Amino acid sequence: MRTESRIAAVKVDGARVKIPSRWVAQPVVRGGLTVAMKRLLMSGRMVPAPFAVPVGSGVLLCLGGLAAALHGRVPGVTFAALCGAVVLVAMLVAEPLTAAPLGLVAWMTATAFARAPYGTLHPWGHQAAVSAAAVGGGLVVGLPAGFLRRALSDSSARATLVPVTSLAGFASAIDRRRQVYAAAIAVALLPLLTVVLTGHPLHLSLADNLLIYLLVVVLVAVVGGFWPAVASAIAASLLLNWYFTRPFHTFTINEPDNLLALLLFVVVAISVSSVVHLAARRAVQAARSRAEAEALLQLARTVLGGDDTPAAVIRALHEALGVGVELLERAGASWVRVAASGDTGTAGPARVPVRDDMMLMLHGRVSEHAQRLVEAGAGQAAAAVDRDRLRTQAAQAEALAAGNRMRTALLAAVSHDLRTPLASIKASVSSLRQTDVHWSPQDEAALLETVEESADRLDSLIANLLDMTRVHTGALQPYLQPAAVDEVAPLALRGLAEGRSVQLDVPEDLPLVYTDPGLLERALANLVSNALRYSPADRPPSVTARLDGDRVDGARVEIAVVDHGPGVAADQRERMFEPFQRLGDTDATTGVGLGLAVARGFVDSLGGTLTASETPGGGLTMTVSLPVAPADSLPHFQAHS
Repeated sequence: MRTESRIAAVKVDGARVKIPSRWVAQPVVRGGLTVAMKRLLMSGRMVPAPFAVPVGSGVLLCLGGLAAALHGRVPGVTFAALCGAVVLVAMLVAEPLTAAPLGLVAWMTATAFARAPYGTLHPWGHQAAVSAAAVGGGLVVGLPAGFLRRALSDSSARATLVPVTSLAGFASAIDRRRQVYAAAIAVALLPLLTVVLTGHPLHLSLADNLLIYLLVVVLVAVVGGFWPAVASAIAASLLLNWYFTRPFHTFTINEPDNLLALLLFVVVAISVSSVVHLAARRAVQAARSRAEAEALLQLARTVLGGDDTPAAVIRALHEALGVGVELLERAGASWVRVAASGDTGTAGPARVPVRDDMMLMLHGRVSEHAQRLVEAGAGQAAAAVDRDRLRTQAAQAEALAAGNRMRTALLAAVSHDLRTPLASIKASVSSLRQTDVHWSPQDEAALLETVEESADRLDSLIANLLDMTRVHTGALQPYLQPAAVDEVAPLALRGLAEGRSVQLDVPEDLPLVYTDPGLLERALANLVSNALRYSPADRPPSVTARLDGDRVDGARVEIAVVDHGPGVAADQRERMFEPFQRLGDTDATTGVGLGLAVARGFVDSLGGTLTASETPGGGLTMTVSLPVAPADSLPHFQAHS
């Protein structure tokens, strides 16, 4: 249960980025069109013009056909008011730029179908003025009402990212350069086509002319998208009305069929433009989805590749969004920065809540299309913070456990191994000081020898403890210089009680090694002492050295300490270099198990390696490998010598 609650705390489902101005089609639930319209009005969303203009034009044409079918039962003022009401409703729910094309279609419908003869357009008559007033009133009332509705909706559901309307989304489907090209095509082709059709009597019908102009509108839509095509359709309808409908060179249309043909031309042209524009928008959306998928893949690679720190996730999010990104965490009453990338000095950053105690700051404009990427990045950043803390806690727990093991072993060493030589010293000295006992010279020599051996053992144990402390705390600072192995190896044997029995085979012509002579002597002394402890009396250990010049990393000198004792199993050889390890050693008086750990620590600090291998015929061989002294250090060494 605690794991599930921790995972739930990392999720950002409760902190979605709100885009109140984005229009998304909602399914109609119980209640029909009334419920759907009510939800649309309350949501503040706008119907895109490529949907609103064809639908509104279809509704107006249906009203015109209904008025013609009623044969004058609907007064002209009432019919004009109905057309104005359609425009009013459209302005409440659709984009503002829907007003121009839909208002024109509404005025033509209210003027031509208000009274008999139906379908005749008289732009200068009384009905035209009434229709203009009704449609204009719908625009005047609907546009401010639509802006007010959207403003109230935005204030009640404040967007976290920069709000991008559906109008901007549709405009971004076709870039500005293509829209300029489309406008140039319309300005060039429409007058040229009119000159060709009017200057050469081809005896074409109005339907043929409509189809020819429709081709130009479709071409403009393919190049420039929806709005250039709408403007071209309106301009083409005016040219057709002026040059190809009777009476010519007027905007009056006497034949209903011609008016219906022009209205259908405008509707079909706008509908085709909508389809072409939506296809272009789908292509842009596909490109954006591909870019978003690549960004999410890069973010996933950052996490799965092992670099899942909060800084790495924020850096990947900054590279994907192109803005400054900052992750903040609540600490008491203030917010503390966890990680940041990019320019975070801009004013008014967008705030993206991740959870109650964490927040993402975006310093720059981010489009609505990056919403899912922002959410994914915020969730990954929060999870990375949790993982980073868990790793830190695990490392601290491991360090505490290692410290506890070290303290336990040290306590055992102090309480038993260090007390043993002290007890021997005290017992020997107390015996020598007794006045009621007469000791022979041989007995006194034996007691004094015991005191000396115990003192040497105590000195060795304390030295190893201090050396181990220096290795673990990083206080060991070797002084590297060229040194001769044949001079250091005998010094390592001099302080050992049985050092004379060790066989030493170190050639004098070996090259100098780059080392700290004092530390190398201590390391070899510990290795030889360990070999003496396990070697049989009739086969003492040996120390040999040779040059290994076949290595890829340069020539090295190998010093081998060979014993013929019981040896160590292969799976236990690395473990014996850990502190306080005495594998197979049942004699508690021989040490605390620090000799090999100190020897490896010293050799590692010298830039060498210490490895264990099996001795041919039985036993254990410890090999110290040291680099040969560089040539540029030899003159300095010879000058000091």
